[in-house]
Amino acid sequence: MVKYGRIKRNGGVIFMGRTRTYHIFLSDDEKKTLHNTINNKKTCKTIIRRCFILLELDENASARLTQMQIAKSYGVSKATVSNIVRAYVDGGIQAITAIKRNPNSNARRKADGRMEAEIIRIACGPAPEERCRWTLRLLEKQVRLELDAPVGRETIRRVLKKRTPPPHEWILVHPAKGKPWFYRAHGRHLGCLWKAIWCQTPVICMDEKPYQMLGDHLEPLPARPGDIQKTDSEYVRKGTWSIFIFVEPLSGWRHASVQEHRTAEDWAFEIKGLLTECYPDKEKIILVMDNLNTHVQASLYKCFPAPEARSYAKRLEIHYTPKHGSWLNIAKIKLNAMTRQCLARRLMNLETVTQEVSAWENMRNEDACKVTWHFTADDARNKLASLYPKFTQAE
Repeated sequence: MVKYGRIKRNGGVIFMGRTRTYHIFLSDDEKKTLHNTINNKKTCKTIIRRCFILLELDENASARLTQMQIAKSYGVSKATVSNIVRAYVDGGIQAITAIKRNPNSNARRKADGRMEAEIIRIACGPAPEERCRWTLRLLEKQVRLELDAPVGRETIRRVLKKRTPPPHEWILVHPAKGKPWFYRAHGRHLGCLWKAIWCQTPVICMDEKPYQMLGDHLEPLPARPGDIQKTDSEYVRKGTWSIFIFVEPLSGWRHASVQEHRTAEDWAFEIKGLLTECYPDKEKIILVMDNLNTHVQASLYKCFPAPEARSYAKRLEIHYTPKHGSWLNIAKIKLNAMTRQCLARRLMNLETVTQEVSAWENMRNEDACKVTWHFTADDARNKLASLYPKFTQAE
């Protein structure tokens, strides 16, 4: 309810050529509506400030403040308080709890289906000559130029987010039908584990990764009660080393080592240690790894005499993971686990890295954490059935 009295010098609202001072008396329902609007998490700050100011203007309030005092308390101008009073007088409580926007504003304008299709067409097209890919800023300029519409970057971002995957990211394309190498290679690698069960031949998955050793530019601040340890974002590079890992999924055994490089000689000596120290009694070992240029039997002949290299090569049955099939190498999973559990921190010298990797290896071998492979060769044939060629019996 609004009442107005005689003209006052302090404040007021200009209305029809003369100044009137409004006295606002809020009902219980209006107060409840204002409090519910304030407690709503989706309410913006502007609406919340309006509600608080209107509650302060209530004549029934115990502590009554002038418009100038309210403006200083909430960090707004006196004209803003007067506009809130005028909005309540003209539109009631609904005018306070809702934002009235200009109909020509871009805030309410949404891209229709035609505009979304045009935005996607531009984003999927070639980028400008001086750029390697589209950015939101470039798309905004191009869309406004071609569509002659005030489309903002946020609208373009929301339109592109609907696509899965986005047009500016690389996607994996499955091989076309009629290429038997894809499913033949997958089936061969999935059968390695079953061969290990029936023939008692160990299957060893091998992989390597570079590891960058880092030092602190500033001494970290230790943790204390009520505060965590703080580390400066600036670091000092201490060199890069390579980590080799061998994993036997069915037994839960793993072995990791740190080398200065990952050359053919390093790979050859790792294979020698695997055959002579880890599996000296096995006549044959199935080795699963990627087809890096150093992962060949020629590396053995490069480092060892021919008879010795031949003895090592005869004991290896090498299986290379096919294209788009790196997930078949379980050593990559173990490398990821070791990185998260042991190496996700700054280690600045080789001795520390070697000790940490060795400790992680011993702990995991004591637990004998095995890998249960659920995706069998039959599952692969069913999932990749569309890639197999179709044969029809001749009449």
